[in-house]
Amino acid sequence: MQEQWVEGELISIRERAYRYLKQLILEGYYEPGDRLVERELADKLKISRTPIREALFRLESQGFVKTVPRKGVIVSSISEEEVIEVFTILSSLEVLAAKLASQKMTEELQCEFDQLIKKLSSMEGKTDEEISQLNIETNRLMYKAAKSPKLYEILTGLLDYIRMFSHMGYETPGRRDQSIKEHLEILTAIRNRESEMAEYLTKIHIENSKKAYSQSIKKHSKKQNS
Repeated sequence: MQEQWVEGELISIRERAYRYLKQLILEGYYEPGDRLVERELADKLKISRTPIREALFRLESQGFVKTVPRKGVIVSSISEEEVIEVFTILSSLEVLAAKLASQKMTEELQCEFDQLIKKLSSMEGKTDEEISQLNIETNRLMYKAAKSPKLYEILTGLLDYIRMFSHMGYETPGRRDQSIKEHLEILTAIRNRESEMAEYLTKIHIENSKKAYSQSIKKHSKKQNS
């Protein structure tokens, strides 16, 4: 007899607490410097403090929060060095994903790319959050199309860090529209199996994104120090 398993029923309370808190951080509900108090979070979720404590420990090991003397656990700030590190890794791995995706393109995948290209071509009136989500969708499709499970696992892990500071890149004038244009060009090149062009466009996109994020972080640092 085959039983139907519902994912929500199989996820432990500690895993749910971890996913919930991580999502709030990634979506900007909790911003850098905000305190995360065990008791308050436990009361809010109506669970004991133990799974909250374990979730916070896990988030700290991943760099999303940190423990500060006399303050407790706070959401981590993002340094320029961390941004550069993430994009340095992306400059190699995401370019590889673009290359593999274009080489392994199928008719079925082309249909998925066509649908996403259509979405990105009509972004007028969309909010930064909606655009950010579509950018994440773009990355996930490209990673999937590379058909390399290990590469997919590594790159999707890095997406969490991109989401954590994605809104900052759009503070650079014109960067939002330029990012959409770059993604459109990358998707089109991959979809058309233009491997070398896909690699080149991906390198340019990552470099431009890195510059935008770095500029934004420098501006925020100057404001905090003034």
